[in-house]
Amino acid sequence: MSAPTPSPWPMPPIGVISMSYARPFTAAEFPVLERIANAGLDFIELLVPEGDELNPVAAGEAARAAGLDVVLAARVNLTRDLASDDTTCHRAGIDYLKFCVDVAVACGATMVGGPLYGAPLVFAGRAPTPISEDHRLARVVRVVEGLQEAGTYAAQHGVILAIEPLNRFETDFCNTARQATELAAMVGLPSVGVMLDTFHMNMEEDDLVQAIHQTGRHLVHFQANENHRGFLGTGHLDWSAICRALAAIRYAGVITLEPFRRTDHRLSVPLAQWRAPTTDEDSDMACAAGFLHALLHAAGGQ
Repeated sequence: MSAPTPSPWPMPPIGVISMSYARPFTAAEFPVLERIANAGLDFIELLVPEGDELNPVAAGEAARAAGLDVVLAARVNLTRDLASDDTTCHRAGIDYLKFCVDVAVACGATMVGGPLYGAPLVFAGRAPTPISEDHRLARVVRVVEGLQEAGTYAAQHGVILAIEPLNRFETDFCNTARQATELAAMVGLPSVGVMLDTFHMNMEEDDLVQAIHQTGRHLVHFQANENHRGFLGTGHLDWSAICRALAAIRYAGVITLEPFRRTDHRLSVPLAQWRAPTTDEDSDMACAAGFLHALLHAAGGQ
């Protein structure tokens, strides 16, 4: 008797982060949503709004009217930091993640990703410093306990939190897929998983494909970015191998494109600084989405 044929791997939804168009992304940018849909994308990843930047209910309604789903990206800082030994900042970090869950419910999203543990570096101007083993372990305990409280709240509202490791210049807490997977396992909640970003992986992983395999079932969110953050296919990453790895683990989450501008090559132009588009990039976005769709299909999609 022959073995049963495995069911096809469903194509993961592909979306784009709102920063590719505007920052902050406000109601004035709602016409962009139709352009995103026309580029062949399935969702928009919005930064969790600060203050009165954006009404999440209106944003969700506008996205759905354009045929898009919504995913959220959290924004941590030193005043809301699960790793902090300042109890006020630590508590604010937990409360912020709960706020992110509330925003997700309001706009109809079920995923909030980012460096949820806190400990930001370069964007806060804080240099890394050596720490004692006791201090390291205490930070881990604070982050785990914070994510357990926030993750329990997320589960009660049907939301998943995704822990994103960042490169060494942006955090000193979680830099690799292995570390993020260990952290998610320590939290021990189905509502807390791992988010991988190939831009950061390109700097910190020994082998991107192996890292995807090792993350396995913990992987709930994936950002497909070139080594230089340009449009997909313009850098040196092996996207065929990456897509085959995602297919091999039967990845069932979302995939976000996060291209930044790489067209200004003058000296002293800071590459890490966000810049608004100066030309119509819709065809570039459509090509990037089509490129990824084709590779996912070849890797086992349908």
